[in-house]
Amino acid sequence: MNKKSVLVTGSSRGIGRACAIAFAKAGYHVFINCRQNIALLHSLQDEILSCGGTCTLLPGDVGDPSQVKSMFCQIEKETGGIDILVNNAGIAWFGLLTDMTDEDWSSLLQTNLSSVFYCCRAAIPHMVSVKCGRIINISSMWGTAGASCEAAYSATKSGIHGLTKALAKELAPSNIQVNAIACGVIDTEMNARLNEEERAALAEEIPSGRFSSPEEVAELVLLLCSSPSYMTGQIIGMDGGFI
Repeated sequence: MNKKSVLVTGSSRGIGRACAIAFAKAGYHVFINCRQNIALLHSLQDEILSCGGTCTLLPGDVGDPSQVKSMFCQIEKETGGIDILVNNAGIAWFGLLTDMTDEDWSSLLQTNLSSVFYCCRAAIPHMVSVKCGRIINISSMWGTAGASCEAAYSATKSGIHGLTKALAKELAPSNIQVNAIACGVIDTEMNARLNEEERAALAEEIPSGRFSSPEEVAELVLLLCSSPSYMTGQIIGMDGGFI
């Protein structure tokens, strides 16, 4: 396969889905992944194929190292490795820290942060061998500023920021760029818990006066894939001026 390839984790909906479609339209072979919404993953495959793109389904839990290993074995068989890794898989948890169970914490940590570690670890050897690659981590402004009643979520996103900066230094000699996008309020299912009054109040707090769309995030992800190689180790805020 002569096409460049990309893995987008958590791509059945929201930002991940928008990224997968954008990459497919840009001519990449896209490996699409999710843990539970397999029907949505199939619908994404149909959409990619309908626009002339190509993709491979990789259902699995990226928070499980054994499943990540199996996914990358399949990638290696098909393309030898990926050129771009977009770590997007993530879940939210709202509430007081004292109400959070050990199981809640473990699930959040595995999905939001450990998945980034596992996928980076699996993707890097190929990238190093060809002296080229891009890793883009989808994070949150709360990883920078912290959010009340989202302390654990904020901690996982702060972890992504630290991993991004450190890994960028480690991989720069191999011409591999590692950056993160600290998203603000994006109009996805993660924010579906908000009613219309809450949405309006939140939009008023954002200097841009609105939520961003998943497609806008996908546009930035694509731009980072063609940005100068000297741009690495950056936490790029996309929050409408919120912080």
